[in-house]
Amino acid sequence: MTPRPVTRRAALLGASALGALAIPATASGAPAKPQQARALGTYRAAYHFTIPDNWKNDPQRPLWIDGAYAYFTLYNADYITGAEGTAWRLATSTDLVAYTDRGVALPKDTTPAGDAWSGSAVVDDDNTAGFGAGAVIALVTMEPDAATTSQAQYLWYSTDAGRTFRPGSTGPVLPNPGAKDFRDPKVVRDTERDRWVMALAERNKIGLYTSDDLTSWTYRSGFVRDGYGTLECPDLFRIEAADGTSHWVLAASANGTAAGLPATYAYWTGTFDGSTFTADADAPQWLDHGPDWYAAVTCEKRTTDGAVDPKARYAFAWTNNWEYPHNTPTLVADGFNGTDSITREITLRRAADGTYFLASRPTPALDAYAKRTVRLGDVPVDGTKTLDHTGTSYEIRGELRWTPGTTDNVGFQLRKAPGGTRHVDVGVYVAGGYAYVNRGGTLYPGGTRETHTPVAADTGKLAVRILVDRTTVEVFLGDGRYVHTHQAFGLPGDDGVALYASGGAGAVFGDLEIVEYGVG
Repeated sequence: MTPRPVTRRAALLGASALGALAIPATASGAPAKPQQARALGTYRAAYHFTIPDNWKNDPQRPLWIDGAYAYFTLYNADYITGAEGTAWRLATSTDLVAYTDRGVALPKDTTPAGDAWSGSAVVDDDNTAGFGAGAVIALVTMEPDAATTSQAQYLWYSTDAGRTFRPGSTGPVLPNPGAKDFRDPKVVRDTERDRWVMALAERNKIGLYTSDDLTSWTYRSGFVRDGYGTLECPDLFRIEAADGTSHWVLAASANGTAAGLPATYAYWTGTFDGSTFTADADAPQWLDHGPDWYAAVTCEKRTTDGAVDPKARYAFAWTNNWEYPHNTPTLVADGFNGTDSITREITLRRAADGTYFLASRPTPALDAYAKRTVRLGDVPVDGTKTLDHTGTSYEIRGELRWTPGTTDNVGFQLRKAPGGTRHVDVGVYVAGGYAYVNRGGTLYPGGTRETHTPVAADTGKLAVRILVDRTTVEVFLGDGRYVHTHQAFGLPGDDGVALYASGGAGAVFGDLEIVEYGVG
């Protein structure tokens, strides 16, 4: 990434650091006072993961343990006070939609190495590290001295299914070789070679290391790409494509904004021989094209009996951006700052040109949390049509249908204010050949107002799934290749939905339905 307004170690600033958008505006447009903001109601998501209090940032890859996912996230219990540092906080879930909070599992500032940053945990079924068969081993970045190049990887272990961790040694298992950026270890099991593999963020390089015992690591190769900032929170996994072929994916949270690209999860498909990853193409693809899908993780998809599905994985991310990490009304209204995206199921597909891409869809488990479904069928629109529906936590499903060469613009106004003064727009600019999400018409935390992805306008149709919650809008388009995740902060009462189409005979919103969600 480009230099951040806060460092990982200083991801902690309290209310005094918040910009004007951290406190919702009143109806007059002036920033509300804290007591006014509280009176405006809750901004806590209805069906997305949120931290109970204070601060969260990077998710850590979930593990499957005893019939449930163990999900750790970076957490600062002292955020509001202004104190520094993060711990690993644990939540468990059977479906990665509803979670049970388990509290801090890996504490901060209990060893000379300081607080705990991102990393990854594995279940050591074969006792390779010597802490017992089935022990949970976490490789975690820690930085004893921020003034020096001291980012290094430390081992922690748990013998109670990840509920509590202890340090495995006094020093790092992978010391810093003199690099400024040396962090975010992602460890996977290479079953073909019966050893562990680590992908590590090293500025413009993802370093690849191997180990037999999780404690002694050997450098094997480096995957270098310039122009994307620091390749943070790397990811490495194998997945079977829909056509039956097997592929490896190497990924990282990266910053492509200098080239007009996202600052989200960049990935490369390719091959991995146990030491070196070879990409199919030099340039990455992106799993999300919005501004707020960072530090993403993927994990195995498990079937009901616990078996691994080789053709799919789950993925989710921190819905925030280091350009404006503190600008959210949730802190004043609800006492927390930290929300994740919806969990999505990702699969690998072969495009018409022979290349492969990751396709996303909201996890099917979300369907179990539907509270009400409103089926509207085909809705023709020429101009603007306001629906007889209000809400802040729902999904819209349907297919946009237009007349190529005639329709100019077609889409949705979401979280629409009474009178229409505020709203988020999601649609297709047919004349330009792109889909878009524009949050500039409502309160948002800063940064990018509108994002675009290509659309084949001559087909005259595009399937859409739009997930709206109290602070987020996530848009899944077509075959799932393109997704946009945005933070957007409508005021209480900004709960309308309208459809619009311009040019010629307008458009049809086909098979339209609205599904209302809630967890708990």
